[in-house]
Amino acid sequence: MSTLTPSTRAQSAPAWPPPPSMEFPDWTFVGNSPAAAEYSLRFPSSRPQGDSKNDVVVVHALMPKTDRKPHAVVILHYWGATDLRVERNLAQQLNRRGIAAVVMELPFHLERTPLGLRSGAGAIDPDPAKLVQIMRQAVDDVRRTFDWIESRPEFDSSQLGLAGTSLGAIVSALVSGIDSRVASGAYLLGGAEIAHVIWNSSRIVKERDAMRRNGVTESSLRGDLAEIEPANHLRSRSPKRSFVIGARYDTVVPPRSTEALIQALGNPQVIWLETGHFGGFLIEKQVHQEIAKFFAASETGAEYVAPKSIRAPTLRLGFEANAESGIQIVAGVDVWRSNARGDGFASILASPRGPQFFVGFKAEKGLSIGATLRSGSVSPGLFWSIVL
Repeated sequence: MSTLTPSTRAQSAPAWPPPPSMEFPDWTFVGNSPAAAEYSLRFPSSRPQGDSKNDVVVVHALMPKTDRKPHAVVILHYWGATDLRVERNLAQQLNRRGIAAVVMELPFHLERTPLGLRSGAGAIDPDPAKLVQIMRQAVDDVRRTFDWIESRPEFDSSQLGLAGTSLGAIVSALVSGIDSRVASGAYLLGGAEIAHVIWNSSRIVKERDAMRRNGVTESSLRGDLAEIEPANHLRSRSPKRSFVIGARYDTVVPPRSTEALIQALGNPQVIWLETGHFGGFLIEKQVHQEIAKFFAASETGAEYVAPKSIRAPTLRLGFEANAESGIQIVAGVDVWRSNARGDGFASILASPRGPQFFVGFKAEKGLSIGATLRSGSVSPGLFWSIVL
């Protein structure tokens, strides 16, 4: 991890030249599945960070079994991914519609993880200047992946799609504002306003504390990261078609940041899940089906209209306290909410002392005040919870 140093505050998003052209090595056949043939490829990153593993880009191409040249969608994974199960599931949905899926491993992840680190550990650096360089590497790795797709006769590269989840969605949004080859983009659980994400995310704690100790503020960070802020680039160009899927109760990528991405994209198709950042795993297949439908419509010029919602349970995990039972760990599911923000809600809870029912209103972040019903008795209760 780098030593923190004051960085020059960027005033505007500068021009971003493409990575130098190169001759790519041949891809390697990996195997067949019912829907696709898989190939792998490795090539040098155009923005090396000084680690031999991280500085080699790893790409997995899943080619649908079709008689025509397929269009391609590049897929980027979430922060800290230890496998590509989620991305392969999306790839399968795309392959079934005759679309090629090209999964690229982000810097400091998976096969690109430096020795001695866990996957993703180096991807969010507390030094703003270093963070800019890592994001620039990720962006140019994607652009060089586009170059590779264009070099292969097996693809129809007349239009390219880009999809990402969480960190992958943030990188995808940035690439979409920089590279005019992105004809359509799908952004799952991502956002704009990177400084706001870093300063408010429930997952970025250690790095944020290190920034504070070195005098960084959210305001100064916004200036430091202007160069890699997706909204700054999307103002001048956005994909022809965009699709955003956000989570109303997300504490990892706050809804405000997702709303900022929606605004920067102009007029995207939007679905809000009634979950937190992780609760969508229960409806992963339905979400991936909608993303695949979006790209299938985009490649033919057909209209895609997102459904008003994809039904998903709102799951909670936390601590509940009342006069009768004391403090206990509970898990629950909402059965009523007063509004879209969930200011008032009712949940059925599972606890060590058996099932109970809580109804209350949010008092402050994560804490709700209300009443607990258990075994026919009602008592005042407090409920601190996170929405999965």
